[in-house]
Amino acid sequence: MVESDSVAYSCTLNMSKYVFYYFDTKALGESSRLLMAYGGQEFEDRRHTPEEWPAIKPKTLYGQVPVLEIDGKQYAQSLAISRYLGRKYGLVGDTPEDALEIDQNVDLLNDLRIKAAEVHYERDENAREARYTKYAQTVFPDYLEKLNAIVIKNNGHFALGKLTWGDFVLAGVFDYLKLMLRIPDLEKKYPAFQTVIDKVYSIPKVKAYADNAPPTVY
Repeated sequence: MVESDSVAYSCTLNMSKYVFYYFDTKALGESSRLLMAYGGQEFEDRRHTPEEWPAIKPKTLYGQVPVLEIDGKQYAQSLAISRYLGRKYGLVGDTPEDALEIDQNVDLLNDLRIKAAEVHYERDENAREARYTKYAQTVFPDYLEKLNAIVIKNNGHFALGKLTWGDFVLAGVFDYLKLMLRIPDLEKKYPAFQTVIDKVYSIPKVKAYADNAPPTVY
């Protein structure tokens, strides 16, 4: 694996070795980092550049990141990793139905992310701008209104009216969403989202991680 800058966060709760591989951005990796910080899990934060990625890609489980390596075994898929960490740290509710509610809300958020990515990563400029114009009018507002209503209903949380791993997903991906949606003041248009973010980042262990993490745009 190509070496890149890494940061270790310490605790004494788990002697297993955790290594987290992702780009030097928040995007799809930050929710897992936030959750490990919340759980006090020591992990090596391997951040790589796009230039390093071609050498790293063949050595990952599915040719993509994020990857969480636990005692040498790789696990992939951002939501699967976050869900695992949510279970590990007691952030999934008390019943299967509680877990289902969190999953459905996170999946709705991920649907919006996928739609936004369809636009953001379109290589043809004309097609990209045409699709953005269409989605900004007919797709994005509907998702945002539904997600906003979820947070309001849950008293500033993403599900169950209390802290769950879904809050960490929203907080972690939020800057990435703002970039792809081209709404830099998204938290002002939907203040409920900022409430979730503030609740996550005000947790002492999460704040300590964030204060020491490398600064990124998204």
